[in-house]
Formats: sequence, C-alpha cells, structure tokens
Amino acid sequence: MFEGFEEVRVQAGEASIFVRFGGKGPPVVLLHGHPRTSATWHRVAPLLVEAGHTVVCPDLRGYGRSRGPRFTTDHAGYCKRAVARDVVAVMRHLGHPRFALAGHDRGGAVALRLVLDHPEAVSGAAFLDCLPLTEHLSRITVGFATQWWHWFFFAQPDVPERVITADPDSWYRGDPDVMGRENYDEWQQAIRNPDVVRAMLEDYRAGLSIDRQHEEADRAAGARITCPAMALWSLQDDLEELHGDPLAIWRRWADDVRGHGIDSGHHMAEQAPEALACALTEFLQPKAADAGL
Repeated sequence: MFEGFEEVRVQAGEASIFVRFGGKGPPVVLLHGHPRTSATWHRVAPLLVEAGHTVVCPDLRGYGRSRGPRFTTDHAGYCKRAVARDVVAVMRHLGHPRFALAGHDRGGAVALRLVLDHPEAVSGAAFLDCLPLTEHLSRITVGFATQWWHWFFFAQPDVPERVITADPDSWYRGDPDVMGRENYDEWQQAIRNPDVVRAMLEDYRAGLSIDRQHEEADRAAGARITCPAMALWSLQDDLEELHGDPLAIWRRWADDVRGHGIDSGHHMAEQAPEALACALTEFLQPKAADAGL
C-alpha cells in the first residue's frame, strides 16, 4: 500500500498523529471514518497523486496508530474541534498552511468542524456519506433509530467497550477481499487494541454531547461554510433513504455546494475508488491556484 508515500508521526499538542503523505502539487487531506484507519484510502490516494496532488492521510486522534489524551467524562479530548486542530497542526508541520480536504463518515464531522473553525486554512471541502451531526439528530425517526442504533449504544458508559473487545471480528465484520489485505490487516490490529476501541467510542460520545453543542452554537450564530463544498453519498447505503436529498441539507450550511451519489456501499474509498477519485479530482482541480501552489 501507499507506494512512494512517506510516514511520519506529528506531535499536535496533547495528541500524537500518525500520517502518510506523498505526491506533489496542491495539498488535499483525506480523513477516514469509523472504524477505519488512514489505510482505507490506499486505492484512492495514488489516483489523486497521479492527478497532481500532494495527498495527506492521517489516522484520526485515537484511531489506528494515532493517540490522544486521557479519557475524561466530558469527552472533550476526542471532540471534533480537538481533532480538527490536529489536522491543522499536521498540515502546518508538512508545510501546507492552506489545503483542501475530504472527510468520510466521522471524518466528515471533523472536516465540517475544521472548515468552520479554520476557514482561512481550507480551499475546498468534500463531505463523503455524511451530514452534520445535528442534522441527523434533528431527524430521528424509527427508521433512523433502528438502523443507526449504534450511535446511542456507543454513547453508553463502559458497556460498549466490553461488548466490542470480547469479539471485535464479529462486531466489525471486515472483509479482506473488499478492503484489500494490507488495509484489512492494519485495521485488524487497530480494532484489537482496547485503547483504540475506547477512543473510537469517545468519538461518538463527544458527537452526542460537546460536538452537538458546538454545531448548535454555529447554527445560532449563523456560521456557514464559505469555501466551495461537495457532498457525495453512497447509493447502496441509507443516507438518502433516511433523510432525503443530501445536497438540500448541506445547502443549509454551505454557500456553494454540489455533488451526487456514488454507486457504492458505505466504504466508498474501498468499494468505488475510481469513481470517488474521479469526483474528487474534478472538484479539486480548480482549487490549485487557490491553494497557493
């Protein structure tokens, strides 16, 4: 995986972030979702390098080989605001004060927080199979609660850790043929680490508490995404089925947003890498001049 890429560990305040990076040209950060690591991008990242980009793939705080601070009852150490600061620190360390980014799933929540908290750093943002957390929570239906029950299970204290670590293979059910063997092996190592499992749960606990509060404050203040934005969603998953047109929802947050569905299951970087890379390349190419490169 990631032939020609370098690996580095960046100290970002209270967090230690594992990063893969490679290529030359306008920088783009790829933020993975739950329960993956940066290896989920192993098919997409080389295609973006071929298209003329510097590609940076970090493990989010607490996921994979990245580590965060001690766990606290307010979950602040794993809130999206803290993780967004990690990304900014990583990119400055690599010499990229301004960059584009794409976030999938929970990485999309980090991307939203980064755009709102650090608008000067972002030239464009793509949100993959996700909505703002508060948009999900304001649309809770029986269907949502039935299909996305894990959000609320993960928020419970102590019990999820015991359930998941008792048999992580049965809980997460990865497929090496779909994921790619090296990606699968790296992911297997991560989900067998109790500290990683706890950090991934803290991500969800923060989502229903401090992250929700941050988004609600943004809405009350009229904060908006001012850079160009793109939303892509999986046609074989349930985002559109549960909530309707994702673009209509993202337009509540963004001044300039476009996008479309991708013929894929939820993990589109693994299941439809060519289609995803093509969409990202088309979106990112006009950002070259804006990125200052």
